[in-house]
Amino acid sequence: MKPLLFLVFLCASPGWAQQPAAPEYSNAPWAKLPDSQELVKIDGRSVTVGEFKAFLAVLPPDGVAMASVNPALIVKQMALQRKLTQMAVEQKLDQQSPLREQLEYNRMALLSQAEIQYVMNNNTVGTDEVQNYYNAHKERFKQVKVRAIKISFSQNPAPAAGGKKALSEAEAKAKAARLLAAIRGGADFVKLVHENSDDEASKARDGDLDTVTPGDDVPAAFRSVVFTLKQGETSEPVRQADGFYLLRAEQVSYRPLSQVESQVSSAIRTDKGMAAMGEVQQKIKVEFTNPAFPDKPAAPGNDK
Repeated sequence: MKPLLFLVFLCASPGWAQQPAAPEYSNAPWAKLPDSQELVKIDGRSVTVGEFKAFLAVLPPDGVAMASVNPALIVKQMALQRKLTQMAVEQKLDQQSPLREQLEYNRMALLSQAEIQYVMNNNTVGTDEVQNYYNAHKERFKQVKVRAIKISFSQNPAPAAGGKKALSEAEAKAKAARLLAAIRGGADFVKLVHENSDDEASKARDGDLDTVTPGDDVPAAFRSVVFTLKQGETSEPVRQADGFYLLRAEQVSYRPLSQVESQVSSAIRTDKGMAAMGEVQQKIKVEFTNPAFPDKPAAPGNDK
């Protein structure tokens, strides 16, 4: 039973697995042989190193990993798979429903995905296009060095260790508002960090949180505020689950084109590919000719 069970494992998600850049079997002695060299014979038919690698390239990741541990087992399963496929064709199982339709669907799915990837990856991007896109979407490449003061609160305020009283949410918000007024009145932000912030990690760095970009994984409330600040500006108190933050845009700049050129080129290719797919879809003519098959979804509750 084990070989057949493993065959099911090998057949999982055919054609969709992503081959890693450096396969786990790459250091195996057989993997270093020329692709044209014979590796094994299956029912008298020669299988080359290249053919075996091509077979591995479409296996799920666990199957590829198995090739570094027990490549002979993979070969035996490939042989079994081929034999069973041959038997199924001889019995014309591929011409019977629902297998016939499943095979056609899988074929369409694989080929349509391959065409999408081809269209997405095979359009040219000129130097002027890159520069123009960068200029038009510069906000995507904004970066803000952020400092912060955190004023913690507790839903059940009680004296903390050392005698410091925990603040209620209302008290913390009021304190944050007082600090903001002081900052806007000219108070030194870093000095207030050391005197008031409850975030010990950033406090040790003069309130420095990090330099963030629009693509970084930061709290949504921070994201909606940080990228609207001007350099040197401090936000209104931003509520989080355990405290209010005063966020200061210490430095606002933009990543230079030299750093994001590949990202820009990829975005342009994606836009061109999506436009091309849109054109294809517009050219397709679909006619709904049977009144029993409407072209719009039925209204809720109108299923009789």
